[in-house]
Amino acid sequence: MKWIGRRESANVDDRRGMSGRGLAVGGGIGGLIVYLLYALLTGNSIDPTQVGIQPGAPATTLSAEDQAADEQRAKFVKVVLAETEDVWNKIFADNGSQYREPTLVLFRDAVQSSCGNASSASGPFYCPADSKLYIDLAFYEEMQNRFKVEGDFPMAYVVAHEVGHHIQNLMGTAEKVARMRQQGNEREGNRLSVMMELQADFYAGVWANHTQRNNILEEGDIEEALSAANAIGDDRLQKQSTGQVVPDAFTHGSSAQRMFWFKKGYQTGDIRQGDTFNSPELKN
Repeated sequence: MKWIGRRESANVDDRRGMSGRGLAVGGGIGGLIVYLLYALLTGNSIDPTQVGIQPGAPATTLSAEDQAADEQRAKFVKVVLAETEDVWNKIFADNGSQYREPTLVLFRDAVQSSCGNASSASGPFYCPADSKLYIDLAFYEEMQNRFKVEGDFPMAYVVAHEVGHHIQNLMGTAEKVARMRQQGNEREGNRLSVMMELQADFYAGVWANHTQRNNILEEGDIEEALSAANAIGDDRLQKQSTGQVVPDAFTHGSSAQRMFWFKKGYQTGDIRQGDTFNSPELKN
């Protein structure tokens, strides 16, 4: 992605220098989604005991070299956020409405949000209660080291995916799904979560389509995003973790589904094509 020298978003709350130690949240990438939807619906904060917060997690100390790399990553995600602002402001305007830009919170180790407390172990997440995206830039390294995904565009995909959840919040989808979850069982709740996540992947693809029109994508960027989507599919993560695949426990979708919906968003660039909730393949 041709990002150097481009506009950086001003909608950034940099908390990397603030102490957030003492928290350790489990759940993996996007693992807070159930609690985030609950917070949106009820207006309450997350009960820390429900997400595995444990005391005593040490704060990370970065070397000068690591700090320089962290700053470079911060600049990159700020540019990506700015690009999402440009794209979604135009899309909303073209559809007769006004886009409310989200804030990106950069943190290290742990953070407090209006949806409760979280740590870097939870992965990047969006809190609908405060319209903010939360990212520990250490996830950039995790993408490369744990998931073996190369390049810078996978992180752009991650940011665009979280912005996708913001779009769902603005459109009322998040609140509607939260109410539906309250009425269903765990299996149905997981299915709704999958639909939400796949739609966010679709919106990330829509963003990539419109960004490409600005001639800032480079050869291989889309392949990098698809590689990232493949790496964090539920089936692949379950296989790596337990050696078994349990579709009823999916909360984000399979690798194939995540790649399909990102690619569909990228190929169409049309937000009207992303109704995952009425997609025949996701109804059963």
